[in-house]
Amino acid sequence: MAMSGGKEDGSPMMEMNTTPLIDVMLCLLIMFIMSIPVATHSIDIDLPVASPPNQQQPLIDPVKNKIVLTKDNKILWNGTQLDQNTLVQSLQATTRMSPEPELQFQPDADASYELSAQVLEVIKASKVTKFGFVGNEQFATFGKAGG
Repeated sequence: MAMSGGKEDGSPMMEMNTTPLIDVMLCLLIMFIMSIPVATHSIDIDLPVASPPNQQQPLIDPVKNKIVLTKDNKILWNGTQLDQNTLVQSLQATTRMSPEPELQFQPDADASYELSAQVLEVIKASKVTKFGFVGNEQFATFGKAGG
């Protein structure tokens, strides 16, 4: 059986054996790749820092805003939870708007009476002129005997 490039009569091969040459080239290539330093070039960028949700100013709707008090003593402004300091800031921002947006107040049926009184006091102190209670139909049977 003849080998590639040779003849069957036993004469020597006249072509160069490239297999060892390719092996050496691949080894050198791997060594060069491993010796390249890792690219550490970086660009410093100052990214904005996110503020916690409680400290973030809630979105103020220019038409109407709704304050909801939950049974677990949370104050929600258009669905966003906030504390009393942020509530004061939001109310002051609405009074400076022209025209002033309507403010709707809706306490949950199981909301704390003390929290409701505190929030109403804050609203009164902010001198909001367009104010209304919504969701009063949930209290239609309040204090009546169930039938």
